[in-house]
Amino acid sequence: MTRLTEIAGIAAPLPIENLDTDQIMPKQFLRIIDKAGLSEGLLYDLRFDAEGEPRPDCVLNQVAYRDACILIGGSNFGCGSSREHAVWGLQQFGFEAVIAPSFAEIFYSNAMNNRLLLVQLEREEIDVLLHDVSTHPAARLHIDLDRQTVTVAGGRVFTFPLGARHKQMVIDGMDTIDLTLASLPAIEAFEQAHFERHRWAAVL
Repeated sequence: MTRLTEIAGIAAPLPIENLDTDQIMPKQFLRIIDKAGLSEGLLYDLRFDAEGEPRPDCVLNQVAYRDACILIGGSNFGCGSSREHAVWGLQQFGFEAVIAPSFAEIFYSNAMNNRLLLVQLEREEIDVLLHDVSTHPAARLHIDLDRQTVTVAGGRVFTFPLGARHKQMVIDGMDTIDLTLASLPAIEAFEQAHFERHRWAAVL
């Protein structure tokens, strides 16, 4: 799989606090046995009215943000149920990264396990980004995974935390199973040494 070391593009502002997975991917779009078609359900109630017509005030329906690959959200992004479909829907819609002050723990794990990069910045930094992308929709953000930085229009740089494990998962396109298999020689060596020290366990 191709290594992913940078994400650059237009960012859409969606500063909604506590945006839960039920809103990100409503329940009526979960009646499938695969991942197909989830982009249609992404944030459906925000994007469409009761008659199914697009809401013009929704940022995702605006031409300026049509090609956005980065989403800037509010705190506690992805709270609620553990549905992985929320992550898949964001990716199918075209988002490669979400930037927010904080993320729900299960959503964070689901996202990183599926190579959707989550970037956590301070509230003040998020406010700067929201102002920039709201007043200059065509401005591009640049995320450097190696350096763990976000560069905004004008050259201002913000640094974000990212654990070594999740960093490797996103860059190399690995899930938790891949990570485990990468350590297989060490696991087998430990297993062999363990049974050498405890031969009675092998008999049992």
